[in-house]
Amino acid sequence: MSDGRRSKTSDAEAFERCIRVGGLVLFGADTVYGLACDPNDRFAVERLYLLKRRTLDKPSAVMFFSVEHAFEAMPEIGDRTRAAMARLMPGGVTVLVPNPAGRFALACGADLGTIGLRVPVVPALAGVRVPVLQSSANRAGGADPRSLDEVPPLLRAAVDLVIDVGELPGTPSTVVDLRRYEADGEWHVVREGAVGERELTEALHWQYHFDAGSYAEQIRADLPAYDSLQNELAGASGSGARRILELGTGTGETARRLLARHADAVLIGIDENEQMLAVASEVLPEAQVSLRAGRIEDPLPEGPFDLVATALCVHHLDGAAKADLFGRVRDVLAPGGLFVMGDVVVPVDPALATTPLTPGYDRPSPLADQLRWLAEAGFEPRVAWEHGDLAVVAARRN
Repeated sequence: MSDGRRSKTSDAEAFERCIRVGGLVLFGADTVYGLACDPNDRFAVERLYLLKRRTLDKPSAVMFFSVEHAFEAMPEIGDRTRAAMARLMPGGVTVLVPNPAGRFALACGADLGTIGLRVPVVPALAGVRVPVLQSSANRAGGADPRSLDEVPPLLRAAVDLVIDVGELPGTPSTVVDLRRYEADGEWHVVREGAVGERELTEALHWQYHFDAGSYAEQIRADLPAYDSLQNELAGASGSGARRILELGTGTGETARRLLARHADAVLIGIDENEQMLAVASEVLPEAQVSLRAGRIEDPLPEGPFDLVATALCVHHLDGAAKADLFGRVRDVLAPGGLFVMGDVVVPVDPALATTPLTPGYDRPSPLADQLRWLAEAGFEPRVAWEHGDLAVVAARRN
């Protein structure tokens, strides 16, 4: 048992040694506490299932401690699915993928053609090279334990090694079905959990469907007023800014217009879609622009900036996250600096809501709410342009 004095390396060594000799380990992952054993050792697997009172026809995930080890063990996984897994893992996700070779049969339950794979973030077990069959440390149907104290005493007593990593979040991994992803990009959530739908959509839907050659045509088909919104946003930004921060740079449409109005400016652009940033890097002047992969929920680059701008990005956040972002934008603006936002809003008249939205990924808010949040964050906001369910807001820092 880990007593808090053993190093992380020794925890990893003890874990691997116990698995290799057919033992059972009780350990903390990155979500809940789980049980682990050698997925190819029938006796160990039957022992784990017996402790959980789980029938052998029920599947369990096979856990690896690096994405590379998962790919090595499952060579049949296609390139698109591998890319999707690499975007999601390590993390609180279990993916269901095809298993045409019937690998790790004891973990597959009644369906040998499907396998669940998991790569957690467990610093204490970094460097573990063996895969494990993993299941939550509870009786079948019981509550998921976030600490050792919540693991049933009989389970704690019956295992061969316990690794205590302290209290965990307690929300199990999100289970995502990727069995059709390779063929047509189809995916769906089987069990909600630690990773939310927005993060999944960004990693799976937009990364799969983004096509640099057709994106410009596609966005204008979805938003006939796209160019009007972009031009109105650029016009509302004024002129003479020297340092610009753009949130959600995408393919560089907004940045290109901003630099045309602010010819002497340098611009830092942030977007979580690296494919889009690659397109932007081809069309924007390298001497004036620094592009960075990142999320707008993360800490913003250090200011002060004269201008912060964003187009068709903030509507992905819920209300609380929008209000938080507005406060962080104010903090990186110079006194008197300007925040310009062009985005989808919830119109007063529902008939004006014509922009196609992806449930769980797009979360527009009423314009009145956003004006209030901006004022509460320390801005003087005004509506510069409004068209249907699109609006441009210019907000001056007090």
